[in-house]
Amino acid sequence: MTLLAELATWASKLAVEDAPERVVALAKSQVLSQLAAVRAGLSHPLGRAVVTAFGPPTQADVKQSACVLAGLTAWLQMDDTAYAGHLSNSTVNVPLAYAAARGASGRELLGAVIAANECAARLTAAATLGPFRGQSATYTHLAGAVAGRSHLESADWQQWAHAMALAFGMPPRVIPPAFLASDTKVFNAFTPVRAGLDACDAASAGLTGALDVIEHPDGFLSRFSSIPLPEAVTEGLGERWHTDTLSFKLHPGGPGVDAAVDCAAELARELGPLRQEDVDEVVVHASWYTVFVDRRIASFATGPDAPLSVLVVSTPYTVATTLLTGELLPSDFAGERLADPARWALADRVRVLHDPELTRDSFRSDVPFGAALRLAGPKAAKWEFGSVGQDVTALGLGDLLAELGPPSETFEDATKVTGARVTVRLRDGRTAVRQQDIPLGGAGPHTRANHPELIRAKFLRGGGSPSVADAVADLDRLPAGRLAELVEEALRPPYYADA
Repeated sequence: MTLLAELATWASKLAVEDAPERVVALAKSQVLSQLAAVRAGLSHPLGRAVVTAFGPPTQADVKQSACVLAGLTAWLQMDDTAYAGHLSNSTVNVPLAYAAARGASGRELLGAVIAANECAARLTAAATLGPFRGQSATYTHLAGAVAGRSHLESADWQQWAHAMALAFGMPPRVIPPAFLASDTKVFNAFTPVRAGLDACDAASAGLTGALDVIEHPDGFLSRFSSIPLPEAVTEGLGERWHTDTLSFKLHPGGPGVDAAVDCAAELARELGPLRQEDVDEVVVHASWYTVFVDRRIASFATGPDAPLSVLVVSTPYTVATTLLTGELLPSDFAGERLADPARWALADRVRVLHDPELTRDSFRSDVPFGAALRLAGPKAAKWEFGSVGQDVTALGLGDLLAELGPPSETFEDATKVTGARVTVRLRDGRTAVRQQDIPLGGAGPHTRANHPELIRAKFLRGGGSPSVADAVADLDRLPAGRLAELVEEALRPPYYADA
Protein backbone atom coordinates (compact mmCIF):
# COMPACT_ATOMS: atom_id res chain seq x y z
CA MET A 1 0.00 0.00 0.00
CA THR A 2 1.37 3.44 -0.90
CA LEU A 3 1.80 6.20 1.67
CA LEU A 4 -1.22 8.14 0.43
CA ALA A 5 -3.38 5.02 0.36
CA GLU A 6 -2.43 4.12 3.94
CA LEU A 7 -2.94 7.67 5.20
CA ALA A 8 -6.29 8.04 3.42
CA THR A 9 -7.52 4.66 4.66
CA TRP A 10 -6.90 5.72 8.25
CA ALA A 11 -8.09 9.33 7.99
CA SER A 12 -11.28 8.52 6.09
CA LYS A 13 -12.45 6.39 9.03
CA LEU A 14 -11.37 8.79 11.77
CA ALA A 15 -14.14 9.94 14.10
CA VAL A 16 -14.00 12.53 16.87
CA GLU A 17 -14.31 9.84 19.53
CA ASP A 18 -11.12 8.22 18.21
CA ALA A 19 -9.09 11.25 19.26
CA PRO A 20 -8.11 11.89 22.90
CA GLU A 21 -10.10 14.59 24.68
CA ARG A 22 -7.03 16.85 24.84
CA VAL A 23 -6.75 16.72 21.03
CA VAL A 24 -10.42 17.61 20.59
CA ALA A 25 -9.97 20.52 23.01
CA LEU A 26 -7.00 21.79 21.00
CA ALA A 27 -9.06 21.58 17.81
CA LYS A 28 -11.79 23.71 19.40
CA SER A 29 -9.25 26.37 20.30
CA GLN A 30 -7.82 26.11 16.79
CA VAL A 31 -11.22 26.92 15.26
CA LEU A 32 -11.69 29.97 17.48
CA SER A 33 -8.10 31.10 16.90
CA GLN A 34 -8.60 30.92 13.15
CA LEU A 35 -11.83 32.91 13.34
CA ALA A 36 -9.82 35.55 15.20
CA ALA A 37 -7.22 35.44 12.41
CA VAL A 38 -9.94 36.00 9.79
CA ARG A 39 -11.17 39.01 11.74
CA ALA A 40 -7.62 40.37 11.88
CA GLY A 41 -7.30 39.97 8.12
CA LEU A 42 -10.60 41.77 7.53
CA SER A 43 -9.39 44.68 9.68
CA HIS A 44 -6.36 45.34 7.47
CA PRO A 45 -6.30 47.18 4.11
CA LEU A 46 -4.75 44.17 2.39
CA GLY A 47 -7.59 41.97 3.63
CA ARG A 48 -10.14 44.41 2.32
CA ALA A 49 -8.39 44.22 -1.05
CA VAL A 50 -8.71 40.42 -0.96
CA VAL A 51 -12.46 40.77 -0.37
CA THR A 52 -12.75 43.30 -3.21
CA ALA A 53 -10.99 40.88 -5.55
CA PHE A 54 -12.61 37.60 -4.54
CA GLY A 55 -15.71 38.34 -2.50
CA PRO A 56 -16.51 38.01 1.21
CA PRO A 57 -15.45 35.06 3.35
CA THR A 58 -19.03 33.82 3.51
CA GLN A 59 -20.64 33.54 0.08
CA ALA A 60 -22.77 31.14 -1.93
CA ASP A 61 -19.78 29.65 -3.77
CA VAL A 62 -18.37 27.41 -1.03
CA LYS A 63 -15.09 26.79 -2.84
CA GLN A 64 -14.53 30.53 -3.22
CA SER A 65 -15.49 31.02 0.42
CA ALA A 66 -12.86 28.51 1.54
CA CYS A 67 -10.21 30.22 -0.60
CA VAL A 68 -11.05 33.69 0.71
CA LEU A 69 -10.94 32.47 4.31
CA ALA A 70 -7.51 31.00 3.60
CA GLY A 71 -6.41 34.16 1.82
CA LEU A 72 -7.37 36.36 4.77
CA THR A 73 -5.47 34.46 7.44
CA ALA A 74 -1.90 33.87 6.29
CA TRP A 75 -0.01 37.09 5.69
CA LEU A 76 -0.36 38.68 9.16
CA GLN A 77 0.95 35.35 10.46
CA MET A 78 -1.79 34.99 13.06
CA ASP A 79 -2.27 31.44 11.80
CA ASP A 80 -1.48 28.48 14.04
CA THR A 81 1.44 26.14 13.48
CA ALA A 82 2.42 22.58 14.34
CA TYR A 83 4.92 19.86 13.56
CA ALA A 84 4.93 20.38 10.77
CA GLY A 85 3.54 23.37 8.97
CA HIS A 86 1.28 26.42 9.18
CA LEU A 87 -1.82 24.26 9.23
CA SER A 88 -4.90 26.27 10.09
CA ASN A 89 -5.26 28.30 6.89
CA SER A 90 -6.47 25.12 5.21
CA THR A 91 -7.13 22.57 7.95
CA VAL A 92 -9.66 24.84 9.67
CA ASN A 93 -10.88 27.16 6.92
CA VAL A 94 -11.78 24.48 4.38
CA PRO A 95 -13.78 22.34 6.84
CA LEU A 96 -15.37 25.50 8.23
CA ALA A 97 -16.60 26.66 4.83
CA TYR A 98 -17.87 23.25 3.76
CA ALA A 99 -19.41 22.38 7.13
CA ALA A 100 -21.34 25.65 7.16
CA ALA A 101 -22.54 25.13 3.58
CA ARG A 102 -23.59 21.52 4.20
CA GLY A 103 -25.38 22.21 7.48
CA ALA A 104 -22.99 19.92 9.36
CA SER A 105 -22.81 19.67 13.13
CA GLY A 106 -20.01 21.04 15.26
CA ARG A 107 -18.87 17.50 15.94
CA GLU A 108 -18.55 16.81 12.22
CA LEU A 109 -16.50 19.99 11.83
CA LEU A 110 -14.12 18.97 14.62
CA GLY A 111 -13.62 15.54 13.09
CA ALA A 112 -12.71 17.10 9.76
CA VAL A 113 -10.31 19.59 11.38
CA ILE A 114 -8.48 16.85 13.27
CA ALA A 115 -8.27 14.63 10.18
CA ALA A 116 -6.97 17.54 8.11
CA ASN A 117 -4.41 18.45 10.78
CA GLU A 118 -3.06 14.92 10.92
CA CYS A 119 -2.80 14.54 7.14
CA ALA A 120 -1.32 17.97 6.43
CA ALA A 121 1.14 17.85 9.32
CA ARG A 122 2.42 14.40 8.41
CA LEU A 123 2.94 15.16 4.73
CA THR A 124 4.66 18.42 5.63
CA ALA A 125 6.85 16.66 8.20
CA ALA A 126 8.02 14.23 5.52
CA ALA A 127 9.54 17.15 3.58
CA THR A 128 10.40 19.56 6.40
CA LEU A 129 14.17 18.95 6.17
CA GLY A 130 14.36 20.73 2.86
CA PRO A 131 14.40 24.17 1.24
CA PHE A 132 10.82 25.08 2.22
CA ARG A 133 9.54 25.59 5.74
CA GLY A 134 6.93 27.64 7.49
CA GLN A 135 4.67 29.53 5.13
CA SER A 136 6.92 28.85 2.14
CA ALA A 137 5.89 25.18 2.41
CA THR A 138 2.66 25.96 0.59
CA TYR A 139 2.04 22.29 -0.24
CA THR A 140 0.79 21.89 3.35
CA HIS A 141 -2.49 23.34 2.15
CA LEU A 142 -2.93 20.83 -0.66
CA ALA A 143 -3.25 18.17 2.02
CA GLY A 144 -5.27 20.35 4.38
CA ALA A 145 -7.81 21.23 1.70
CA VAL A 146 -8.22 17.68 0.38
CA ALA A 147 -8.47 16.07 3.81
CA GLY A 148 -10.73 18.72 5.31
CA ARG A 149 -13.27 18.54 2.49
CA SER A 150 -13.04 14.78 1.95
CA HIS A 151 -13.75 14.04 5.60
CA LEU A 152 -16.84 16.25 5.66
CA GLU A 153 -18.13 14.69 2.45
CA SER A 154 -17.50 11.14 3.75
CA ALA A 155 -15.42 10.29 0.69
CA ASP A 156 -14.03 6.74 0.59
CA TRP A 157 -10.31 6.20 0.94
CA GLN A 158 -9.78 5.67 -2.78
CA GLN A 159 -11.28 9.06 -3.61
CA TRP A 160 -9.25 10.69 -0.81
CA ALA A 161 -6.02 9.12 -2.02
CA HIS A 162 -6.56 10.04 -5.66
CA ALA A 163 -7.47 13.63 -4.75
CA MET A 164 -4.24 13.86 -2.73
CA ALA A 165 -2.26 12.30 -5.56
CA LEU A 166 -3.70 14.69 -8.13
CA ALA A 167 -2.95 17.68 -5.91
CA PHE A 168 0.61 16.60 -5.11
CA GLY A 169 1.25 15.82 -8.76
CA MET A 170 1.53 19.57 -9.43
CA PRO A 171 2.54 21.18 -6.10
CA PRO A 172 3.03 24.95 -5.87
CA ARG A 173 6.56 26.25 -5.41
CA VAL A 174 7.45 29.61 -3.87
CA ILE A 175 9.73 32.08 -5.66
CA PRO A 176 11.53 33.77 -2.73
CA PRO A 177 11.94 37.33 -4.10
CA ALA A 178 8.23 37.54 -4.92
CA PHE A 179 7.30 35.95 -1.59
CA LEU A 180 9.28 38.63 0.27
CA ALA A 181 9.01 41.71 -1.92
CA SER A 182 5.35 41.84 -2.96
CA ASP A 183 1.81 40.89 -1.99
CA THR A 184 2.26 37.42 -3.48
CA LYS A 185 2.14 36.00 0.04
CA VAL A 186 -1.63 36.57 0.01
CA PHE A 187 -1.78 33.51 -2.24
CA ASN A 188 0.42 31.23 -0.14
CA ALA A 189 -2.69 29.47 1.20
CA PHE A 190 -5.33 30.70 -1.28
CA THR A 191 -3.71 29.05 -4.32
CA PRO A 192 -2.97 25.59 -2.86
CA VAL A 193 -6.40 25.48 -1.22
CA ARG A 194 -7.96 26.11 -4.63
CA ALA A 195 -5.77 23.41 -6.19
CA GLY A 196 -6.67 20.93 -3.45
CA LEU A 197 -10.39 21.58 -3.84
CA ASP A 198 -10.11 21.24 -7.63
CA ALA A 199 -8.39 17.90 -7.06
CA CYS A 200 -11.35 16.81 -4.90
CA ASP A 201 -13.74 17.66 -7.73
CA ALA A 202 -11.56 15.78 -10.20
CA ALA A 203 -11.30 12.66 -8.04
CA SER A 204 -15.05 12.72 -7.43
CA ALA A 205 -15.56 12.68 -11.22
CA GLY A 206 -13.26 9.67 -11.59
CA LEU A 207 -9.89 11.21 -12.43
CA THR A 208 -6.98 9.32 -10.89
CA GLY A 209 -3.56 10.31 -9.66
CA ALA A 210 -0.27 8.49 -9.14
CA LEU A 211 -0.76 7.05 -5.66
CA ASP A 212 2.99 6.71 -5.12
CA VAL A 213 3.63 10.37 -5.98
CA ILE A 214 5.02 11.10 -2.51
CA GLU A 215 7.63 8.33 -2.16
CA HIS A 216 8.40 7.57 -5.82
CA PRO A 217 12.17 7.94 -6.50
CA ASP A 218 11.35 10.85 -8.78
CA GLY A 219 8.30 11.98 -6.82
CA PHE A 220 7.34 14.81 -4.48
CA LEU A 221 9.88 14.15 -1.74
CA SER A 222 12.74 13.93 -4.23
CA ARG A 223 11.94 17.48 -5.39
CA PHE A 224 10.86 19.18 -2.17
CA SER A 225 13.11 17.66 0.51
CA SER A 226 16.87 17.38 0.86
CA ILE A 227 16.49 14.69 3.53
CA PRO A 228 13.17 12.92 2.83
CA LEU A 229 11.33 11.37 5.76
CA PRO A 230 8.64 9.21 4.09
CA GLU A 231 8.03 7.29 7.30
CA ALA A 232 6.66 10.48 8.88
CA VAL A 233 3.52 10.15 6.74
CA THR A 234 2.15 7.01 8.38
CA GLU A 235 4.21 6.21 11.47
CA GLY A 236 2.16 6.21 14.68
CA LEU A 237 -1.25 6.79 13.10
CA GLY A 238 -3.84 7.00 15.86
CA GLU A 239 -1.15 6.99 18.55
CA ARG A 240 1.07 10.01 17.87
CA TRP A 241 -1.21 12.99 17.30
CA HIS A 242 0.35 15.91 15.46
CA THR A 243 -2.51 18.11 16.70
CA ASP A 244 -0.77 17.82 20.10
CA THR A 245 2.04 19.98 18.68
CA LEU A 246 -0.18 22.99 17.91
CA SER A 247 1.19 26.44 18.71
CA PHE A 248 -1.27 29.33 18.74
CA LYS A 249 -0.44 32.80 17.44
CA LEU A 250 -1.61 35.48 19.88
CA HIS A 251 -0.40 38.48 17.86
CA PRO A 252 0.83 39.22 14.33
CA GLY A 253 4.37 38.30 13.34
CA GLY A 254 6.33 35.31 12.16
CA PRO A 255 7.18 32.49 14.59
CA GLY A 256 10.77 33.70 14.75
CA VAL A 257 9.77 37.00 16.40
CA ASP A 258 7.19 35.67 18.86
CA ALA A 259 9.44 35.20 21.89
CA ALA A 260 11.20 38.52 21.31
CA VAL A 261 7.85 40.31 21.11
CA ASP A 262 6.74 38.61 24.35
CA CYS A 263 9.95 39.84 26.02
CA ALA A 264 9.44 43.35 24.66
CA ALA A 265 5.89 43.47 26.02
CA GLU A 266 7.13 42.53 29.50
CA LEU A 267 9.93 45.10 29.31
CA ALA A 268 7.48 47.79 28.20
CA ARG A 269 5.35 47.09 31.27
CA GLU A 270 8.43 47.28 33.50
CA LEU A 271 10.07 50.34 31.97
CA GLY A 272 7.24 52.18 30.26
CA PRO A 273 6.00 54.38 29.02
CA LEU A 274 9.09 54.49 26.82
CA ARG A 275 10.03 57.02 24.16
CA GLN A 276 12.45 56.09 21.43
CA GLU A 277 14.84 58.81 22.61
CA ASP A 278 15.01 57.10 26.03
CA VAL A 279 16.58 53.99 24.53
CA ASP A 280 20.26 53.74 23.73
CA GLU A 281 20.27 50.19 22.34
CA VAL A 282 18.20 47.02 22.10
CA VAL A 283 19.93 43.67 21.66
CA VAL A 284 17.93 40.58 20.73
CA HIS A 285 19.74 37.27 21.18
CA ALA A 286 17.92 34.50 19.34
CA SER A 287 18.29 31.12 17.71
CA TRP A 288 19.71 30.73 14.23
CA TYR A 289 16.17 30.43 12.85
CA THR A 290 15.40 34.05 13.83
CA VAL A 291 18.84 35.33 12.84
CA PHE A 292 18.64 33.66 9.44
CA VAL A 293 15.26 35.25 8.68
CA ASP A 294 16.48 38.65 9.88
CA ARG A 295 19.47 38.51 7.54
CA ARG A 296 17.35 37.21 4.68
CA ILE A 297 14.92 40.15 4.81
CA ALA A 298 17.37 42.91 5.78
CA SER A 299 17.54 44.40 2.29
CA PHE A 300 13.73 44.55 2.08
CA ALA A 301 12.88 45.79 5.62
CA THR A 302 14.04 49.36 5.09
CA GLY A 303 11.07 51.38 6.35
CA PRO A 304 7.29 51.78 6.34
CA ASP A 305 7.12 51.20 2.58
CA ALA A 306 8.50 47.67 2.98
CA PRO A 307 6.18 44.83 1.92
CA LEU A 308 3.88 43.53 4.64
CA SER A 309 5.31 40.04 4.16
CA VAL A 310 8.67 41.38 5.36
CA LEU A 311 7.38 43.64 8.13
CA VAL A 312 5.65 40.82 10.00
CA VAL A 313 8.91 38.86 10.26
CA SER A 314 11.12 41.87 11.02
CA THR A 315 12.53 41.49 14.53
CA PRO A 316 13.69 45.15 14.70
CA TYR A 317 10.30 46.61 13.73
CA THR A 318 8.13 44.27 15.80
CA VAL A 319 10.32 44.59 18.91
CA ALA A 320 10.61 48.38 18.60
CA THR A 321 6.85 48.73 18.16
CA THR A 322 6.10 46.54 21.16
CA LEU A 323 8.57 48.39 23.39
CA LEU A 324 6.93 51.72 22.53
CA THR A 325 3.28 50.63 22.63
CA GLY A 326 3.27 47.60 24.94
CA GLU A 327 1.64 45.33 22.37
CA LEU A 328 1.62 44.28 18.72
CA LEU A 329 -1.62 44.57 16.73
CA PRO A 330 -2.72 44.16 13.10
CA SER A 331 -3.09 47.94 12.92
CA ASP A 332 0.65 48.30 13.57
CA PHE A 333 1.20 47.13 9.99
CA ALA A 334 -0.71 49.88 8.19
CA GLY A 335 -1.34 53.60 8.08
CA GLU A 336 -0.11 56.14 10.61
CA ARG A 337 1.12 53.56 13.09
CA LEU A 338 3.35 51.91 10.52
CA ALA A 339 4.64 55.29 9.35
CA ASP A 340 5.48 56.48 12.89
CA PRO A 341 9.09 57.74 12.65
CA ALA A 342 9.72 56.95 16.33
CA ARG A 343 9.26 53.25 15.68
CA TRP A 344 11.71 53.24 12.80
CA ALA A 345 14.24 55.32 14.72
CA LEU A 346 14.18 52.73 17.50
CA ALA A 347 14.17 49.82 15.04
CA ASP A 348 17.48 51.14 13.70
CA ARG A 349 18.94 50.58 17.17
CA VAL A 350 17.77 46.97 17.47
CA ARG A 351 20.53 44.41 16.88
CA VAL A 352 19.79 40.71 16.34
CA LEU A 353 22.55 38.32 17.42
CA HIS A 354 22.91 34.55 17.33
CA ASP A 355 22.99 32.66 20.62
CA PRO A 356 24.16 29.08 19.93
CA GLU A 357 22.58 27.83 23.17
CA LEU A 358 19.17 29.09 22.09
CA THR A 359 19.67 27.24 18.81
CA ARG A 360 20.60 24.07 20.67
CA ASP A 361 17.51 24.38 22.86
CA SER A 362 15.35 24.91 19.78
CA PHE A 363 16.73 21.82 18.06
CA ARG A 364 16.17 19.73 21.20
CA SER A 365 12.46 20.57 21.25
CA ASP A 366 10.00 18.63 19.10
CA VAL A 367 8.88 21.70 17.15
CA PRO A 368 9.93 23.08 14.78
CA PHE A 369 12.81 20.72 13.98
CA GLY A 370 13.67 18.29 16.78
CA ALA A 371 11.14 15.60 15.88
CA ALA A 372 12.33 15.60 12.26
CA LEU A 373 15.99 15.49 13.27
CA ARG A 374 15.33 12.50 15.55
CA LEU A 375 13.59 10.70 12.73
CA ALA A 376 16.38 11.50 10.28
CA GLY A 377 19.12 10.25 12.60
CA PRO A 378 22.70 10.54 11.24
CA LYS A 379 21.38 11.81 7.88
CA ALA A 380 20.46 15.09 9.58
CA ALA A 381 24.09 16.19 9.98
CA LYS A 382 24.21 17.62 6.47
CA TRP A 383 20.78 19.20 6.42
CA GLU A 384 21.32 22.74 5.15
CA PHE A 385 19.45 25.00 7.53
CA GLY A 386 19.29 27.97 5.21
CA SER A 387 20.33 29.24 1.83
CA VAL A 388 23.36 30.92 3.41
CA GLY A 389 24.94 27.46 3.51
CA GLN A 390 24.87 26.77 7.23
CA ASP A 391 24.21 23.11 7.95
CA VAL A 392 23.84 21.55 11.39
CA THR A 393 27.53 20.65 11.56
CA ALA A 394 28.68 24.10 10.40
CA LEU A 395 26.64 25.66 13.19
CA GLY A 396 28.69 23.64 15.69
CA LEU A 397 25.74 21.41 16.53
CA GLY A 398 26.94 18.11 15.10
CA ASP A 399 27.28 16.62 18.59
CA LEU A 400 23.70 17.61 19.37
CA LEU A 401 22.29 15.01 17.00
CA ALA A 402 23.64 12.21 19.18
CA GLU A 403 21.84 13.72 22.19
CA LEU A 404 18.43 13.79 20.56
CA GLY A 405 17.73 10.08 20.83
CA PRO A 406 15.06 8.10 18.98
CA PRO A 407 11.81 9.52 17.59
CA SER A 408 9.12 10.33 20.13
CA GLU A 409 6.37 7.75 20.53
CA THR A 410 3.90 10.49 21.46
CA PHE A 411 3.61 14.24 21.06
CA GLU A 412 1.48 14.60 24.19
CA ASP A 413 4.28 16.56 25.90
CA ALA A 414 5.68 18.26 22.78
CA THR A 415 7.35 21.65 23.09
CA LYS A 416 8.17 24.44 20.69
CA VAL A 417 11.26 26.25 21.93
CA THR A 418 12.05 29.28 19.76
CA GLY A 419 13.51 31.44 22.47
CA ALA A 420 14.83 34.97 22.64
CA ARG A 421 16.57 37.22 25.15
CA VAL A 422 15.97 40.96 24.85
CA THR A 423 18.26 43.50 26.52
CA VAL A 424 17.22 47.16 26.65
CA ARG A 425 19.85 49.74 27.57
CA LEU A 426 18.43 53.14 28.48
CA ARG A 427 20.24 56.45 28.21
CA ASP A 428 19.78 57.06 31.95
CA GLY A 429 22.09 54.09 32.60
CA ARG A 430 19.46 51.46 33.41
CA THR A 431 19.50 48.03 31.74
CA ALA A 432 16.67 45.51 31.71
CA VAL A 433 16.68 41.95 30.37
CA ARG A 434 13.97 39.40 29.67
CA GLN A 435 14.19 35.88 28.23
CA GLN A 436 11.35 33.75 26.91
CA ASP A 437 12.07 30.19 25.81
CA ILE A 438 8.59 29.10 24.65
CA PRO A 439 6.53 31.96 23.18
CA LEU A 440 3.14 32.59 24.73
CA GLY A 441 0.79 30.22 22.93
CA GLY A 442 3.65 27.96 21.84
CA ALA A 443 3.42 24.21 22.34
CA GLY A 444 4.36 23.43 25.92
CA PRO A 445 2.97 23.00 29.45
CA HIS A 446 1.57 26.54 29.79
CA THR A 447 -0.34 26.38 26.51
CA ARG A 448 -1.68 22.89 27.20
CA ALA A 449 -3.08 24.11 30.53
CA ASN A 450 -4.36 27.49 29.35
CA HIS A 451 -5.13 27.44 25.61
CA PRO A 452 -8.92 27.88 25.99
CA GLU A 453 -8.41 31.09 27.96
CA LEU A 454 -5.56 32.34 25.75
CA ILE A 455 -7.54 31.89 22.55
CA ARG A 456 -10.75 33.29 23.98
CA ALA A 457 -8.79 36.43 24.90
CA LYS A 458 -7.32 36.58 21.37
CA PHE A 459 -10.80 36.39 19.83
CA LEU A 460 -12.37 38.97 22.16
CA ARG A 461 -9.41 41.33 21.78
CA GLY A 462 -10.19 41.55 18.07
CA GLY A 463 -13.80 42.55 18.72
CA GLY A 464 -15.24 39.03 18.63
CA SER A 465 -18.49 38.20 20.39
CA PRO A 466 -18.40 36.39 23.76
CA SER A 467 -21.40 34.33 22.65
CA VAL A 468 -19.39 32.98 19.69
CA ALA A 469 -16.50 32.10 21.98
CA ASP A 470 -18.93 30.26 24.25
CA ALA A 471 -20.42 28.35 21.32
CA VAL A 472 -17.01 27.26 20.01
CA ALA A 473 -16.04 26.07 23.49
CA ASP A 474 -19.03 23.70 23.21
CA LEU A 475 -18.55 23.01 19.50
CA ASP A 476 -18.91 19.26 19.92
CA ARG A 477 -22.49 19.90 21.11
CA LEU A 478 -23.47 22.34 18.35
CA PRO A 479 -26.35 20.76 16.41
CA ALA A 480 -26.49 20.42 12.64
CA GLY A 481 -27.57 23.50 10.74
CA ARG A 482 -26.18 26.08 13.18
CA LEU A 483 -22.65 26.57 11.84
CA ALA A 484 -23.48 29.02 9.05
CA GLU A 485 -25.16 31.35 11.53
CA LEU A 486 -22.25 30.97 13.96
CA VAL A 487 -19.66 31.85 11.30
CA GLU A 488 -21.64 34.89 10.20
CA GLU A 489 -21.79 36.13 13.79
CA ALA A 490 -18.12 35.33 14.36
CA LEU A 491 -17.00 37.50 11.44
CA ARG A 492 -19.33 40.44 12.05
CA PRO A 493 -17.74 43.91 12.62
CA PRO A 494 -16.31 45.68 14.56
CA TYR A 495 -12.75 44.41 14.07
CA TYR A 496 -9.42 45.39 15.62
CA ALA A 497 -9.19 48.75 13.88
CA ASP A 498 -12.62 49.98 14.97
CA ALA A 499 -13.36 47.85 18.05
